[in-house]
Amino acid sequence: MSHDVDITKPRWGDDTFLARYRHFFALTDPTNCLKTNDQLDLAKQVVKRYREEGVLPKTGEEGLWSAKYLQDSAFHPETGDRQNILGRMSFQVPGGMLITGILLAFYKSPLEIFLGQWLNQSFNALVNFTNRSGDKPLPNSVILTAYFTATSFATATSIGMNKVLGGRGPPVVSRFVPFMAVAVANMVNIPCMRQQELKEGVVVYDEEGRKLGQSSVAAQTAITKVTISRICIAAPGMLMTPIIMERLEKLPRFRTMGKWQSCAVQTLLVGCFLVAAVPFGCALYPQKQSISVSRLETDLQERIREADPARTVVFYNKGL
Repeated sequence: MSHDVDITKPRWGDDTFLARYRHFFALTDPTNCLKTNDQLDLAKQVVKRYREEGVLPKTGEEGLWSAKYLQDSAFHPETGDRQNILGRMSFQVPGGMLITGILLAFYKSPLEIFLGQWLNQSFNALVNFTNRSGDKPLPNSVILTAYFTATSFATATSIGMNKVLGGRGPPVVSRFVPFMAVAVANMVNIPCMRQQELKEGVVVYDEEGRKLGQSSVAAQTAITKVTISRICIAAPGMLMTPIIMERLEKLPRFRTMGKWQSCAVQTLLVGCFLVAAVPFGCALYPQKQSISVSRLETDLQERIREADPARTVVFYNKGL
């Protein structure tokens, strides 16, 4: 049987924001975390059989795509190993909502700030390790450096902003401090975790996927866009939830809430935002990015123009 369904590309394409959003909405679906290992292995077998023999499952094309997205949500794309469930993209909503709820509810004392940011960066480190490159795994030293540096910056930002804003302006303003800390941590964590790309460059290639070289300039652009995407994922829940809570706490029913009750309410609110924000942030930029040859390093420009004088644009993978 011929391969009529091209499962090497996203189901809905990569050309428009809506297409990318639908792709990542399926990939980051939290219900994928509820699948058993047997169900995951079966999905992997369905995809493998189609690739090797062109045989569709009994459920047809729809079943094939369901198996493909389930496989991609749980197995490393390069090694094929089953990923730690806590580090999977499909765990971003439940994991993120719990940690963000804690960050928003416990943000006043230095100890609360430190424990919250430590928990957040521990989760980030696990996600980065789980989704690391298969052919060039991150050294433990890189992971630990990013972990401690991001935690330190996030904690310092939170404590510093609390002191600056303490007693100034409306109370709701201090509730935004955790978001500022997370944004700073992302700006530190992601470049640290991808420092090898900054040093060695990311692979740039032509329309056919042929490698043309490696560019640090492209890596800088990729990391900037990924950082923006990560901040956009956190922003809706961390900015809107404090505003909602400020209003709820004025109501008699919510006025006497304890910290843990407040944490539970904020966790649920953040979860509602993350369901839409995770695929939104991932879909903000296409995975396959283009860059003008004239923007690349001089020596790389020369090599590319020597091989193909008419070439003006090359491509690279942005990452997540």
